[in-house]
Amino acid sequence: MKKMMCAGMAVTMALSLTACGGGNSTSTSGTGESSAAADGSATTLTIWQPSDKESIENWWVEKLDEWNAAHPDIQVSRIAIDRSDSYAYDNKVATAVTSNDLPDILFVDGPQVSYYAANGITVPITKYFEDTSDFVDSTVAECTYDGELYAISATESSVALYYNKDYLTECNYDISKLESYTAENPMTWSEFEELAKQCTTDSYVGTHIVMDHGEGLPYALEPMYISNGKDYISDDGSTAQGYVNSPEAVETTAFLAGLIAKGYANVDPITDEFLNGACATEIQGSWDVTVLEDAAFEWGVTYYPVSDKTGTPVSPCGDWAAAVTNNCSNVDAAGEFLQWLMSTENVASYAAAISKPASRTSAYEDPSMAVYQDYPLSVFVEELRNSASPRPRTPSYATFSADYAEAMTNIFAEAASNGAVEESYIQEQLDNVAASFEEDYNTYYAQ
Repeated sequence: MKKMMCAGMAVTMALSLTACGGGNSTSTSGTGESSAAADGSATTLTIWQPSDKESIENWWVEKLDEWNAAHPDIQVSRIAIDRSDSYAYDNKVATAVTSNDLPDILFVDGPQVSYYAANGITVPITKYFEDTSDFVDSTVAECTYDGELYAISATESSVALYYNKDYLTECNYDISKLESYTAENPMTWSEFEELAKQCTTDSYVGTHIVMDHGEGLPYALEPMYISNGKDYISDDGSTAQGYVNSPEAVETTAFLAGLIAKGYANVDPITDEFLNGACATEIQGSWDVTVLEDAAFEWGVTYYPVSDKTGTPVSPCGDWAAAVTNNCSNVDAAGEFLQWLMSTENVASYAAAISKPASRTSAYEDPSMAVYQDYPLSVFVEELRNSASPRPRTPSYATFSADYAEAMTNIFAEAASNGAVEESYIQEQLDNVAASFEEDYNTYYAQ
C-alpha cells in the first residue's frame, strides 16, 4: 500500500536546508529557442526547482540558452518556485501530484528521493547514468532506491565545526589543538564539551548545535548517533525500533542535551549566532564559509567531532537532486538533458555559483572549483570523500524527520528549563519517534 501525497502532508516534507530567497515563481527559458520549438514540433520539457540566489538564477538562464540553441528538437524551460514560507514548493508539488500535473523534471531534497520513488511519483534514470563512479558515493547512495537511481545531484553539502579565533584566544584556549586535528583523527565529544565549557562566558556561549528546529536537527546531528554506534533507522529503512530509541541513541541525545542544560549552547539561538559574535564555535554547513567572508573576527574550521567510545569519523551530506516524474511524456529526452546538465563542466560551474561542494570528483579539476582545494573549503571536501553518511533511505523519512525534530526540541527545552538532563524523558520522547515511524512504514510500505 502506497501513501498518496496530499497538500496537508507537505508540511512534513519541507526538508531542505538550502536557503532559497527570491520572490514569486519565475520562469527561466533560453532566448535561443529554435523555429522548431516555436511551431510545436520539438519536445518540450519543464523543470521545477526552488528559487535561489541571483547567481544561480543567472546560471540557469545562461545554461538553458546554451542547451536550447544547440538542441532545437528538445526545448527546456524552468519554473523557479519561491520557498520563503518553507512550504510553498512542497505544497505546489503535492497539488500537482493529486491533479496529475507534475513537470517533466522535478528537483527534490535528497532524503525525499525514496518517498517519491516508492510512491511512483518519479521514474528510474539508471540507464542514463550507468557509470556513476565519478560521483561521490554519498550522492549515489542518497539518489538510489531499491537498486535503481531515481535522481542525480550536481552538489553536495557537509557540516563541520567553526571556531572564533578571537574568542578562543580570549578564553586562553589552545587553538593549535584545533589545527592539529585531521579527517581521520578529529576532535572527540569530550574535547568538544571541554572547549564549549572553557569558552562559555557572560558575553557568549561556547557552541551552537541547533541549526534550526526542523530538518536541520536530524541533518546536522545524525553523525553523532552513527559515530556512537547506532543510526536513526535500520539500513534497509524499515524500522526505527532499537535504533533512534536505542541505549546508544539515548546516550548521544543526553550528551547533546547536556550542552544546553549546562548553558554551553542556546536552545533558541539568535539568527546567525556565530557571525554575530554570540557563540565561540558552531556546528554548521559549508555554506557558512561564504557568509563569514566579511566577518569582523578571525575564524577557522575543523572536522566534525566523534564519539569517544568509537572514534569513528562521520559527517552529514545530501542536497537537492533532479528527478524525472511519471508525468514526463518523453523520458529519453529528459534523460539526455540530465546527462548534459550533470556533465563535469556544468556541475563545476553550478557548484561554484551556489558555493557548495560538487558531486563529481572531476569537477574539482575545473578552475572554477580551485578554491575547494584550499583550506577551509578543503575540510568539507575531505569529509565528503572520507566520512559522509547519507540520511536514512526510507519512504517514511518525512514522518521521522518531523517527529525527531519535535522530540529534540522538547528534550532541549526540558534541559534548558531544568538545567539538567533526564534520560527517562529522552527515552520517552525517542520511543514516540520510533513508534510513529513504525506506524507510517508498516501502514504504507511494509511488504
